[in-house]
Amino acid sequence: MPIQFEHVYLAAAGLHLPGPAINNEEMDAFIAPINRISMRIKSRILAENGIQTRHYGIDAQGQTVENHAQMAAAAVHHCLDKAQVSLDKVSLLAVGSSGGDALMPGFANMIQGELAAPPMQTVSCQGVCAAGVSAIEFAAQAIELGSHQQALAVAAEMPSRMFKKSRFAPRSYQSDFDAHFLRWMLSDGAGALLLSRQPKAGLNIKLKWIHQKSFSGDYPVCMQLGMTEDRSQSFLDFASSGEAEAAGAMSLRQDIRMLPQLFDVCIHEYVKLVDEGWIKSTNIDHFLCHYSSAKFMPVVEDLLAKAGLSIPPERWYSNLATRGNTGAASIFIMLADFLRTKTLKAGEKIFCFIPESGRISAAYMLFEVADEGTSSQPITPTIAAPAPFEPNIPAPHQAENAPLALQPLLTQLASLWQDYRSQVWRSPVISQLVSQRFDVASYRNWTAAWVPQVREGSLWMREAAASLSGDFAPLASLIELHADDEQHDFEILYQDYQAAGGELPLAALKRNPGGEALNSYLHALAATPNPIGLLGAIYIIEGTGQRIVPALLPMLRQQVSLPPQAFKFLEYHGANDEHHLARWLAAVEITLAIDPKAAIAILNTAKRCAQLYLMQFEHI
Repeated sequence: MPIQFEHVYLAAAGLHLPGPAINNEEMDAFIAPINRISMRIKSRILAENGIQTRHYGIDAQGQTVENHAQMAAAAVHHCLDKAQVSLDKVSLLAVGSSGGDALMPGFANMIQGELAAPPMQTVSCQGVCAAGVSAIEFAAQAIELGSHQQALAVAAEMPSRMFKKSRFAPRSYQSDFDAHFLRWMLSDGAGALLLSRQPKAGLNIKLKWIHQKSFSGDYPVCMQLGMTEDRSQSFLDFASSGEAEAAGAMSLRQDIRMLPQLFDVCIHEYVKLVDEGWIKSTNIDHFLCHYSSAKFMPVVEDLLAKAGLSIPPERWYSNLATRGNTGAASIFIMLADFLRTKTLKAGEKIFCFIPESGRISAAYMLFEVADEGTSSQPITPTIAAPAPFEPNIPAPHQAENAPLALQPLLTQLASLWQDYRSQVWRSPVISQLVSQRFDVASYRNWTAAWVPQVREGSLWMREAAASLSGDFAPLASLIELHADDEQHDFEILYQDYQAAGGELPLAALKRNPGGEALNSYLHALAATPNPIGLLGAIYIIEGTGQRIVPALLPMLRQQVSLPPQAFKFLEYHGANDEHHLARWLAAVEITLAIDPKAAIAILNTAKRCAQLYLMQFEHI
């Protein structure tokens, strides 16, 4: 649940970008390509990320011109000058960053020293993009509690020193895409926000709430520094720093295969906020979205559209093209530029969205423009009264521009899916895969339990189609078509089982207790008159294939020593379930047009199916 604030105002926002703006052609003087492969990577990434200029705290010779703490201090001075507040009036300094100039002491203490600031409370939040939001949240809570009247939240990043040519040239892994990727994405910069308990004269920017959630217990590392490429060793495990450097343990890496999961998870978390009444897309006047590359902007737009929660393009604001991606400092620099260039009116809402790829986290902030004389009422979430079901499941499994009548159902499904997916990723079999402890025997055991369950899919669907009558009879053809697509899937999966060394005949493979419970439930429901609730079951099952399977496949291929044909089932579902779910959406639209109350049955069944499907994972 978001943390609400009643007495926190954004008094000023400052920024600092070191050196001159560096365009794409001038980058080579700072972040030079190493070889032809590196040059191809550069061309590809710059063509996609939309960044035209950025700033570096190093010069063309790789020498540091401004260090990390100096950049942060400059942003603080800029912020305080705008607010016309002296440093001795601030009693808290909260800082968020991926790290400072030194491993210790804390970055906030180093910035305080650089500022020659008087004694004050400090806190250092270490992380990636959302670390800056953690600093804002800490400062805001301190003000809300009354322990501080004014506080500075600061974020700064300086990755350029890790990317310069001298640090890459001697390495043996020059074609390592994950290590090269971020060299062309990240740049240096710092931002500072002054938060105050007292409003100023005229319009004020009031902080309404902050919500952060980490999914690191579900997913593997996506962005990391200080570990080898396979994450088996820390840089501290090596005999010397030179050996750690040579082994690539000091390279900042991004696993781009995990990035689709980041935005999918973050949009689902946003949908939960909508479902719980904290925000409405139609009420957002300004949307400040931190995305690391322009390539991801249409991804966010698409996912919002699929959830029926689109924010008009004219309400989006980004300075990525001219400021670059400065990690934790990005949202600070964005806010500073936004407030400098926009004319705001009382009542307008500013929504900030900050996804973090480190190990999959999401952060959100809502500001509102308030007139000093206007009392702003606290947000009361409009959570619906308890119904016969507990709302919540997937959202990115819908066609774009879903009909308005479907959007309440899709929003609640998205919320439920967020919880289900998180539990699946933490189930024993997936946790084993994420922690890189998977092998051929594990894969064989998994497929052995899965084959008999998949075999039943087309059977209960045909049984359900036969149970449809009256107004719902037209749905039968759609479900039969889906059953036709699914009827041979188990054979593909059985071949994968055999490719993994499985020797049992098909008839000897048995469902585990979770699979047995799921199968019994689905057949029992299919035998009832007009079992329209089974659309909820299809949603969960197909959603698992579309949203979870694609992320598992690269990890399986990396850890399981089997030929590509051993993963045919997973590959097929990852590529085709989106089409299946488009068909599902058409069936739901027909159903709700006949009986709007059918949404309750669909949600109920989706919830039960999620519980039982999870039990199947738990028993593998």
